[in-house]
Amino acid sequence: MFEIRIICDPDDADCVTTALSGAFTTGAVRTYPTRDGERTRLYVTADHRPEPGPWPTPEGAYALAPSMVREIGWTAQTAADKPFGESLGREYWLRKAALLDRIALRDEEDGLSGDAGEVATEAARRLIAYDRDGEGDYHGAPYWPEHPATDADPRGYVRQEYAHWAKNH
Repeated sequence: MFEIRIICDPDDADCVTTALSGAFTTGAVRTYPTRDGERTRLYVTADHRPEPGPWPTPEGAYALAPSMVREIGWTAQTAADKPFGESLGREYWLRKAALLDRIALRDEEDGLSGDAGEVATEAARRLIAYDRDGEGDYHGAPYWPEHPATDADPRGYVRQEYAHWAKNH
C-alpha cells in the first residue's frame, strides 16, 4: 500500500481521481486547496490491483439465471414499458447481454453458424460502455470495464457481472 499526492487544477480533480481508480485499488480521496488557493491537492491511499483470475464459466455464470424464454419476455417487456425519453438502466443492458450470450453459446454448442456470437459481443460492448460511463455500480472483480482483458473478451465480462448480479438479486 502507498500514498499518492497530486497537485492539479480543480477542474481536473475528477478526471485524475477516475484515472487513479482505474489503475489502482484506491481508498477515499482527500482534497485540500494548495497554499496559493489556485490548485487542488489530492491525497489517496492506493494499492496494486491483484492479478485477476479467470472469467467465470458460462455454467457458473448462468447457474441462477431464469430460462431464456423468460428472459426474452423480460427484456422485451422492459423495453416496451420504458417511458419515452427515459434511458434503460444497467439491469436491462446486463440481462440483455447475458441473454444474447446464452443464445450464442447454445448456437456454438449446436454447431450453428449464424451471427449470434457477433450480436452477443456487441451487446457486451454496450454493457461495458454503460459501465464505463455510468455511476460505477458494476462489480468489477476481477476485471473492471477499463481492464484490457475486458476489451479482449467482452462476453467474459458479461458473465462476470451477471454471476455477481444473480447472486445478489
